[in-house]
Amino acid sequence: MSASGRFFRDNGLTLAFGIGFLLCLLGQAIAGHAELNSILEAQSLHPLSFADYLFTSDFMVDVTENWQSEFLQFSLYIIGTVWLVQRGSPESKPLDKAGTETDEEQRVGAHARADSPRWATCGGWRRALYSGSLGLVMSLIFLLSWLAQSVTGAVAFNEEQLRQLQEPVSWTTYVMSAEFWNRTLQNWQSELLAVTAMVVLSVYLRQRGSPESKPVGAAHTATGVEG
Repeated sequence: MSASGRFFRDNGLTLAFGIGFLLCLLGQAIAGHAELNSILEAQSLHPLSFADYLFTSDFMVDVTENWQSEFLQFSLYIIGTVWLVQRGSPESKPLDKAGTETDEEQRVGAHARADSPRWATCGGWRRALYSGSLGLVMSLIFLLSWLAQSVTGAVAFNEEQLRQLQEPVSWTTYVMSAEFWNRTLQNWQSELLAVTAMVVLSVYLRQRGSPESKPVGAAHTATGVEG
């Protein structure tokens, strides 16, 4: 197999979902641009070019609103599954593995292997930081996305207020408003529902060949087993 062929094989999951993300983002931008211009024209206002639309608060609030809820889902799942288990689910660790596990199980310090990441062989703050780096970075992206949503949401809300000849509000007032929490919580509840459904349904249902499923013949009570 050629070098390029190996690259596509070895990175197929990232490439497929990354390209899918970009196509969906482009489709969202095209649809959102058309929708906003139809609203502006109905209000006898000048329509925006596609390039200008990409920098509007209307587009950015919709993007960041979805990003923050997705990264919230993964942050909670990554950190929650350290301690929480679900009997029979491949999305859970085995029932007796709840917690941060031993150094030997985690291959850190004296138990690190030749191919272990360098910070796994260290001690002190570097190992502690690296040991929680995935949850930390996911949580940071969530918080930054949520902050961006609140800022762009406030700008979009105030633009609509001005169109209706009403007074704009401060960022603090917007963050405490029903508008902001309605947009936020409707995304959070859908993400938590999706995770719950995945955890529970994977106890009883199978998808042959997927690491998100148990082997087809595995018992319903088998926990932490991937196909």
